[in-house]
Amino acid sequence: MAGWLALWWVWLCAALALGVVELVLPGSIFLGFALGALAMALVVAFWAPGNVALLLALFAVLSLIAWVVLRVLFKRQSSGARIVTRDINDG
Repeated sequence: MAGWLALWWVWLCAALALGVVELVLPGSIFLGFALGALAMALVVAFWAPGNVALLLALFAVLSLIAWVVLRVLFKRQSSGARIVTRDINDG
């Protein structure tokens, strides 16, 4: 398994698969994992540690960072909907 996780294209395929899952099941959960896998493809392309635990821990940390950044960005893009506290018919 360590051999497969040390290949950059495996992480790229995982990122694409997680992106497709995000399209099918929207909720912005899998998008963080997809960006984490994409970042792992870059990490493995330039530096491939042989330790499986290190690879998976790095994937988890990168996915968490991507998820937090996406959460902050999506929170800033509010829909602008107003909360109605008084009905027009009250009165």
